[in-house]
Amino acid sequence: MITTGVSVGLPDASLDGDLVVPDRAGGVVLFAHGSGSSRFSPRNRAVASGLNTAGFGTLLLDLLTEDEERLDAETAALRFDIALLARRLVGAVDWAGRSPQTAGLPIGLFGASTGAAGALAAAAHRPDAVEAVVSRGGRPDLAGDALERVRAPVLLIVGGDDTGVLELNEQARQRLRAVNRLEIVPGATHLFEEPGALERVTELATGWFTAHLKR
Repeated sequence: MITTGVSVGLPDASLDGDLVVPDRAGGVVLFAHGSGSSRFSPRNRAVASGLNTAGFGTLLLDLLTEDEERLDAETAALRFDIALLARRLVGAVDWAGRSPQTAGLPIGLFGASTGAAGALAAAAHRPDAVEAVVSRGGRPDLAGDALERVRAPVLLIVGGDDTGVLELNEQARQRLRAVNRLEIVPGATHLFEEPGALERVTELATGWFTAHLKR
């Protein structure tokens, strides 16, 4: 797989990303990283690699600029600015819809931690473009009223030992009106660092996007 560095130009920022599009891709999945992370997150990159092997394109994207990352490292303020993350992700969805490498491909979103809230809010803003959403150890509750407006099928993946986040996911699921499912990975904690946990996440995400991204 060939990784191409891309720059997603938005009105308020230029975002760096890593794009992989296999031959005859069945869709493209945009990744929204979690709090304190970046497009270099080893967990997201592992899931993206599995999706590439399954025939999906992936775009790992930094939703914050370098200056914003430095500010966030000091204050932890921007990682919880869901409106900002969603706005940036909406811009990335629009970019994928017109970019020569990805135009015409069904679009899915994969969000981790706070990035999951941004992904769900973006899906609510682009109901005709986003066809499926997967959350890994996410905070969908932070999407607020956007949950009721999401039309894309949503898969929530939570570690069985991540009890606080599991409860928040169960509460958020009750607010979703779209097709949805909650999958619990037994014995896994928030970062899915346990043996086999991340492989299970990849398997679940691949199955969800295979079922719901329609070319």
